[in-house]
Amino acid sequence: MTSPTEIARFNMIEQQVRPWNTLDERVLQVLGELPREAFVPDAYQALAYADIDIPIGTDTCMLAPKVVGRMLQALAVREGDKVLEIGPGTGFVTACLARLGSRVVGVEIDADLAAGARERIAALNLRRVEVRTGDAMVGPVDGGPFDVIAVTGSLPSEEPVPMLAQQLAPGGRLFVIVGEDPVMEARLETRIGAGSDLRREGLFETSAPALKNVPEPERFTF
Repeated sequence: MTSPTEIARFNMIEQQVRPWNTLDERVLQVLGELPREAFVPDAYQALAYADIDIPIGTDTCMLAPKVVGRMLQALAVREGDKVLEIGPGTGFVTACLARLGSRVVGVEIDADLAAGARERIAALNLRRVEVRTGDAMVGPVDGGPFDVIAVTGSLPSEEPVPMLAQQLAPGGRLFVIVGEDPVMEARLETRIGAGSDLRREGLFETSAPALKNVPEPERFTF
């Protein structure tokens, strides 16, 4: 007998993720199998598969399922890729990346969230995952270069993007959300060859809380 949770997960895929142009079958399979409810705070369990961002702490959230789907599809994670995730939160995207076959280093600035993510990842018996407590925006993260960098919060300005892109291996892909409400763009930056050139692809408009400790852009005063 199909459980209510299985029905909710199926509906999430068919009514939210797939209609938002996530068609990669590997991504759809991972999202359809992982227990998203295991990563959602108790107060929001009834909304684990809803089409919303779910608060998980002060000024931070789990991205809506359809955004996660588009992010994973754009990053085109391959077996054995080395992935840096900035802002794992409760660990849901971390788990998705690991299930896609990557080796994941997650860096979470909130110590409580990082500890919880480690517990959830361990409970699912996911291998090749390390969740560190720290600030990934102060400089290059140990363990690079990375084939994939996934930034799960937004950046108010372009300023941090070059520092992130410098940590990509040749052919590496960076997913990032840049801008301020009401206009933010999710995009993919791909490093071309061994140089510093990047190919930029705009993906979709969205909104997400800013990463902590990222400076806001300077504003003109009159």
